[in-house]
Amino acid sequence: MARTPGARPQAPKARPARPQAQPAVVSAGSAVSKAAEASAPKKPFNPALFAREVRAEARKITWTTRNETWITSVMVFIMVVISAVYFLLIDGALGAIMQALLGWAAKG
Repeated sequence: MARTPGARPQAPKARPARPQAQPAVVSAGSAVSKAAEASAPKKPFNPALFAREVRAEARKITWTTRNETWITSVMVFIMVVISAVYFLLIDGALGAIMQALLGWAAKG
């Protein structure tokens, strides 16, 4: 449900309840459920139809611009550097704490 700018929010419309699916009953001697037996037969694979559908879906793709890709790449690089510095500091602090504890334990 798309909203137009400035429109007041509306309560969602009530939907009818979905019918509950019956659980598949499998007898001890049968490995095939009743639901599988009652299912519709599968359509044969059509490569030409598949290719048309792939082309139709590919036309819907909106690719990022070169500038958006560059900005995103720079932001990822910055976050990697920040994460590396953070973990370097945490590792150094924990290493110093462990050295102090082990040095204290060796003396005592």
